[in-house]
Amino acid sequence: MILKDLVPFYSGPGAEAEVTGITADSRRVQPGYVFAAMQGVVADGRKFIPGAIENGAIAVLGEDLPEIGGAARIEVENARLAMAEASARFYPTQPEQIVAITGTNGKSSTVDFLRQIWQTAGLKSASMGTLGAIGPSGHIDLGHTTPDPVAIHATLQTLAQDGVTHAAMEASSHGLAQYRLDAVSLSAVAFTNLTQDHLDYHNTMDEYRSAKLRLFSELAPKGYPAVVNADSDQRLFFEEAAQQAGLDLVSVGWRGTDLKIEELMPKATGQRLFLDWRSEKAAIDLPLIGEFQALNALTAAGLALAGGLDLQAVATGMSKLQPVKGRLEYVGETGEGAGVFVDYAHTPAGLDVLIRAARPHTAGRLVVVFGCGGDRDRGKRPLMGEVAAKHADHVIVTDDNPRSEDPAAIRADVLEGVPNGIEIGDRGQAIQDAVKDLRKGDTLLIAGKGHETGQIIGETVIPFSDQETAIEALKEAANA
Repeated sequence: MILKDLVPFYSGPGAEAEVTGITADSRRVQPGYVFAAMQGVVADGRKFIPGAIENGAIAVLGEDLPEIGGAARIEVENARLAMAEASARFYPTQPEQIVAITGTNGKSSTVDFLRQIWQTAGLKSASMGTLGAIGPSGHIDLGHTTPDPVAIHATLQTLAQDGVTHAAMEASSHGLAQYRLDAVSLSAVAFTNLTQDHLDYHNTMDEYRSAKLRLFSELAPKGYPAVVNADSDQRLFFEEAAQQAGLDLVSVGWRGTDLKIEELMPKATGQRLFLDWRSEKAAIDLPLIGEFQALNALTAAGLALAGGLDLQAVATGMSKLQPVKGRLEYVGETGEGAGVFVDYAHTPAGLDVLIRAARPHTAGRLVVVFGCGGDRDRGKRPLMGEVAAKHADHVIVTDDNPRSEDPAAIRADVLEGVPNGIEIGDRGQAIQDAVKDLRKGDTLLIAGKGHETGQIIGETVIPFSDQETAIEALKEAANA
């Protein structure tokens, strides 16, 4: 591909030069690359232009660019949008159907459940998000919930070339605010819920909501399905955005008008759902515990139905769903039958939903181990403590990626909301002590890290897994 094909409006010096790649990281520039000089929150990419040119960049794309030598200078009004569009031209192949799901909680489970439903129906499918890209050929690590546009389009092309026809992807607020999904050809969109999170980046809930609303108001093609969780207290914002954008609104949930839960019956290892899809009925044995898991599965089902699958095929897929790693994931149980679960819940609403979801399956005490991340929204720390104090029987406050902050100060913020909580800074020790103290009928929820395999202290990532730690603790308890 030549430069003027990658950036059609450019016709200056070097327009006929061959392009070998595009990146916003000057360290990854190779001969023939286009360097996108982004003005980010942490660093100004324009400072790295000399290094990019030294590494072989043939062009620099950005806003308010200085005069440069040795490479084409491509001035744009919106560098992030221009990079997304250029990435789509460089990697032009995408799966036939791509759906994007936004919301504070539930995105990872919903995209994976949709992938599984499609797969059960015989469609070659994939999911992309926090857990990476999962397709027919295995797992691809993406690094972020919504990676940069180059990674998005390179991955979509890889999946399409692998035969994937249906892909579900997470749409984070950061990714939407930074135009990372703007050149993705979407077939449907969905909204799960909206609760306090990421206010360190968005500043206010209005800004946070506006970022997510872009998926409906600006990115979804007119006439295509927009699935909305009717049980969210923010649903009206998204329903209105869908209607104003001319989307086909699909309402799901207990209060759903298209796909409705008529009854839910908790069972020891799952739950029985009675659904109504536009007057067509289905009874499904869902092999997942927790009401929020049912709602995530319902959103996935709504997307599958809106995309053309019939209710029987969707019901069959739902009956075979496997839990997503780190999302109310069953790890094991003690000799007396006390269950241990790991979950990613890291917001007040997420923790609230998690604890209440486990309560119907708990005959004894409900024990929770959790912490809050450093260099992130401080306001949610005491709120998470309050949720744990209100709904759990025993609470242990520990560390969860303290980053550059003092771990003790973070724990103190959390303990403001749960003054009777037990403080154990070492996360491994906290899990071991919690497992050792379990009694018959108890349930232990280890929240916050989910699928993560490291603990971030300062700038160092120390290998750590809640699952592995809990399994080892269960073994020690069994041998004690």
